[in-house]
Amino acid sequence: MKEKLEFQEAEIDQSELLEKYDTEARFRKLDRNTIPGLIVFIVCVGLSLFHLYTAWQGALVTLMQRAVHTSIILALVFILYPFSSKSRKDRPTVLDWGFSILSLALGAYIVFGYNSIVLRAGMPNQTDVILGLLAIITVLEGARRIVGKEIVILALIFLAYAYLGPKLPGMMAHRGYNIKQIAEYMYLSTEGIFGIAIGVSSSYIFLFILFGSFLQSSGMGQFFNDLSMAIAGSTKGGPAKVAVVSSGFLGSINGSAVANVVTTGAFTIPLMKKIGYEDEFAGAVEAAASCGGQILPPVMGAAAFIMAEYLGIPYIKIAISAIIPALLYYLGVIVMIHLRASKNGLEGLPKSQLPKVSEVLKERGFLLVPLIVLVYMLVSGKTPIYAAFFSILMTIGLQVVVRIAKKETKGLFMDIVNSLESGARTALGVAMSCAVVGIIIGVATLTGFGLKLAGAILFLGNGVLILTLFFTMIACIVLGMGLPSIPAYIITATMAAPALAKMGVPPLVSHMFVFYFGMLANLTPPVALAAFAGAGIAGGNPAKTGFQAVKLALAGFVVPYIFAFSPALLMVDASPLIIAIAAVTAVIGVVSLGAAVEGYMLEKLNAVYRIGLFASSVLLMIPGVPTDIIGLLIFLGIVTAQKVTKGKLVEA
Repeated sequence: MKEKLEFQEAEIDQSELLEKYDTEARFRKLDRNTIPGLIVFIVCVGLSLFHLYTAWQGALVTLMQRAVHTSIILALVFILYPFSSKSRKDRPTVLDWGFSILSLALGAYIVFGYNSIVLRAGMPNQTDVILGLLAIITVLEGARRIVGKEIVILALIFLAYAYLGPKLPGMMAHRGYNIKQIAEYMYLSTEGIFGIAIGVSSSYIFLFILFGSFLQSSGMGQFFNDLSMAIAGSTKGGPAKVAVVSSGFLGSINGSAVANVVTTGAFTIPLMKKIGYEDEFAGAVEAAASCGGQILPPVMGAAAFIMAEYLGIPYIKIAISAIIPALLYYLGVIVMIHLRASKNGLEGLPKSQLPKVSEVLKERGFLLVPLIVLVYMLVSGKTPIYAAFFSILMTIGLQVVVRIAKKETKGLFMDIVNSLESGARTALGVAMSCAVVGIIIGVATLTGFGLKLAGAILFLGNGVLILTLFFTMIACIVLGMGLPSIPAYIITATMAAPALAKMGVPPLVSHMFVFYFGMLANLTPPVALAAFAGAGIAGGNPAKTGFQAVKLALAGFVVPYIFAFSPALLMVDASPLIIAIAAVTAVIGVVSLGAAVEGYMLEKLNAVYRIGLFASSVLLMIPGVPTDIIGLLIFLGIVTAQKVTKGKLVEA
């Protein structure tokens, strides 16, 4: 599509920003004409083909499948990611090659010695213990390079906790485990490094990341941008709404809030600044929208697959349950954007500069077909593995047909191969997060730490659900600080969700609650990586951008409390009528909350009206007919009063 937008945009070095805020972007740019570059290319393509083959023919034995997946991922990490910022960027060092070969050896030991390992389960020999210790060191070092030091420090604290158990005071004490026991548990079982998290990574997550890679190479990112511009670009505060729509779509597929902020924000943030939004607000809009993609079906940034595995329920049930809360989150962001635009008189972009919906759909609408088919297959009961595999094949097939029809077949085969490589590269960070989190969760399971933390939360909550929810929220934000959404969810689900379960909160509700707050840790200062990335593009103050992002995402902090008290919002054990009432009252509550926070509805709100709208939002979010009626009456009363004062309704 011919670009119609004409605006001056400051030069933004996306790679530099990504490297600053996202450790996954700090990789070596190896040329394929060099031996290291060629090795990485071949191994990445081979890894993607391995996962496609096992999706088609069936996975290997559990421990073997996870070992192959993890060892190859680790080997790639050590070649691509330098030891430090001072290390060579043009080629791997001897240390890197050593770690890479060791990673492959650790996987090969399990694959080729699997029968012997099973026969001596619980009685490890000296080789098992040595390799187990090396596996722990290797995973920690690989995670440090690609995920960051925060999660490695947390893993080291947990390993020390497992070893020092008898020497710890009070309720923190436990029987303690020696090095031999820890090494075997972490390396030769499906509870440590090769636990549920890496299991989901080696089955569902890799395939969905590969699916996203093929969509991206087909032009999905540009399609979402163009479609969003066509739909919302001309409305009040249009570019900000474009950021919300496009980042929501893209964030659901790629699962990385920081990467989403940088890629989409490079286009949307300058547009927001051009029509009059402040630097901090523009960066915050992109951060809030990008983070929200991880709670938006159908893909939900891949964390939903881990949730499905933990809870033992079909993935599609989680995706369906997440729809209303996710839409409420985005409604809250859009309401505040619209009200800010109305208050400051910010208009959208001229329609003459925007693409038309029909043109966008005509050119790239075929990209929606694989997504529609994916959702249909999941709804019809197909497994996520089958659905992802079939959707990947369909995406490739469509790409081939469209390129042939347009007579643009030059380089088609290499584009497909490049997507295989790109998918494997993108999966490295997620897989390493899952591997190192396996250590943390393994210790929590081995020592009972998760139950102790749940007990502490229950003690602080003193049997009152709202207090228990509050302390669970704090625990999730602290545990998820500086972590990607997937490890943040896994940790909080293991250590914080049990507290809610003991209070009688349904499992799906408790897991969704901790998932939301683990995700929101990306926005919450002092460590708000997504907001900091947005500030880097907008040129705003990082701290102020973080607080603006929290303000915009306020609905995300409230909605989990709503569905904790009213599971109908998650469509759990409720009739269609009850679900509809819960959704409608929540929508009005979110609008009321946005107006109260922004200080504007049909016109500027005075302090009394703002307090009234805040009270209305709280009442509408509390389940129960009496509170709903009172909250609705307050809301309608203030709207009517403003309408009389203003004399007319504000334009939608």
